[in-house]
Amino acid sequence: MFVGRRTELSLLTKRIDHITRTRTGLAVAVRGRRQVGKSRLVQELCNRSGLPYLYFTAVKGASVTESTAQFLADLTESELPTDHALLPSTPPAGGWGDMLRVLAGTLPDQPCIVVLDELPWLTEQDDTLDGQLQVVWDRLLSRRPILLLLLGSDLHMMQRLTAYDRPFYGRADNLVLGPLNLAETATATGLAGSDAIDAHLITGGLPGILLRWPSGTAADDYLRDECADPASPLFAVPEQSLASEFPNPDAARRVLEAVGGDARAYANIANTAGSRGGSVSSGTLSPLLRQLTDDKQVLAADMPLSTSSGKPTLYRVADTNLRLYLAILRDVHNLTQRGRPDAGYALFQNRWTSWRGRAVEPLIRTSLEQAAVTGALPWPAAHVVGGWWNRQFDPEIDLIGADRAPIASQIHFCGSLKWLGTPFDSHDLRQLQEGARHVPGFDASHTGLIAVTRSGADLPAKAVNVVWGPGDVVAAWQS
Repeated sequence: MFVGRRTELSLLTKRIDHITRTRTGLAVAVRGRRQVGKSRLVQELCNRSGLPYLYFTAVKGASVTESTAQFLADLTESELPTDHALLPSTPPAGGWGDMLRVLAGTLPDQPCIVVLDELPWLTEQDDTLDGQLQVVWDRLLSRRPILLLLLGSDLHMMQRLTAYDRPFYGRADNLVLGPLNLAETATATGLAGSDAIDAHLITGGLPGILLRWPSGTAADDYLRDECADPASPLFAVPEQSLASEFPNPDAARRVLEAVGGDARAYANIANTAGSRGGSVSSGTLSPLLRQLTDDKQVLAADMPLSTSSGKPTLYRVADTNLRLYLAILRDVHNLTQRGRPDAGYALFQNRWTSWRGRAVEPLIRTSLEQAAVTGALPWPAAHVVGGWWNRQFDPEIDLIGADRAPIASQIHFCGSLKWLGTPFDSHDLRQLQEGARHVPGFDASHTGLIAVTRSGADLPAKAVNVVWGPGDVVAAWQS
């Protein structure tokens, strides 16, 4: 079953319409983390379009000769060539440059699609590939009605492909493919409300895991079954992601694992990721954090949101499936591999509630942003939702709605998130009211209050402006 991706399919279909109308080519670079569904999306586009297409997937570690031979075989078996007799029996000796020229010479006059999947592995084989691609694109391919799709999971390399100092600059549109959103996860799993939110946190919205989730199965039942399966994608997907992006136990991996273990602040990360020689030095840690957030985008950095600048910045693993793996599932997997699935499931249950309470915060914040955009909140100008804390983390406000970040000109609401088995009550309200007064920009006469709760609210009427439950969180994405 193919779920979601309506926006992405619409954007790519629009480009097919363009090449059909103008009879000229377009290129799109599609990047996204592993198992996010890039290949599945593009295959669905090929199937729905009805156009002749070539889908080539590179093999990591293959030589140029091996890759061009496989490309030629795929081209021969595809519907693209107007005359198969004109194809060479062996790949040209000139490598990818000549192979791309062969491709250009076989294209039909009608619109078509050519997919190069795992492009970063091709550039590992031939560091002149993007230059060769630029030459053939400018002279031959762009003059034909072709949609060229370049796919890759190495986010930094794919960004570099179209950077201003690279040969292919200005020649390809960029499409960043993220995980399925919460509403799409709900559809894929057949769940609603808090169960759908649990499924989204566990899977990270990754289709590679969601496709194995039996429809209508609650998270507890799903996890009990998966904990008994050492080869479950719940374990395999994050393991493969780590192995591909961080194959060596170097400082970058230690920093990632420290953050995954809930070391959020700079000093805690430095201490946790340190070695026998002591903490990681600032000269090493600062560039590593920039690399992991900006280049690899495996970490996210959260700054306090208010009308004044604030510190400290807090870091988290961006993908909740990988975050869950580093915090809990890796230990569960070790027990499962030792033949102790019941102990693994018990360990998961012991850690799950506290982990979920922290991990759900970014999802709630983006859901509130969605709701503000669609007018489902009484603060339509709250374009950004974050949190606020001081250096002592006392108080720490879960939800801040403002007009901009990281330094706002106006705070529209402050809120508290309670994702436990008990209702949001008057005690929680007093804590929110007392803590909100410390937030720079908070004005009791104009700033609203919101409570987001998993188990309902036990409050006097109109004690807060908005009370949100799990159904409201999911509905924000359905609209």
